Amino acid sequence: MIRSASQKDAARVADIYNHYILSSIITFEEVPLSTADMAARILEVQEAGLPWLVAQEGDAVVGFAYAGEWKGRCAYRHSVEITVYLDENSLGAGWGSSLYEALFGALRQGTTHVAIAGIALPNPQSIALHEKFAMQKVAHFAEVGYKFDQWIDVGYWQITFQ
Repeated sequence: MIRSASQKDAARVADIYNHYILSSIITFEEVPLSTADMAARILEVQEAGLPWLVAQEGDAVVGFAYAGEWKGRCAYRHSVEITVYLDENSLGAGWGSSLYEALFGALRQGTTHVAIAGIALPNPQSIALHEKFAMQKVAHFAEVGYKFDQWIDVGYWQITFQ
């Protein structure tokens, strides 16, 4: 089941995200988030009128996806940055696709014109997911991140909604 996130989901969402903070390069954050921090992030997205979704299997949240403000300047108001994270034990089960189907559906119903996703490289699984949804690579920034004693490239994929 895919549904809108609630404040009650913040602890589980933080757990999922913190795994990636501590063990991967796919997020450039380096300090785990508290439940309160994550609750504030969920609220900020939802108060901006944007979707924050969770995937729920049984009673457990197994992933999340959301659209956030791309940039703070007014002229960017129709562009969003999207992201998806899955519980490490739920990878390959189709939850990423289910979350993005629901997220893209919600974005198409609103005023979003462009959705952008940044991907730390290399990450063939994430590239495949984004390209499955007709996103195209539009930029590649070499060595813009530094984490775990290594330089990391970032690619950007985007889709324009009609």
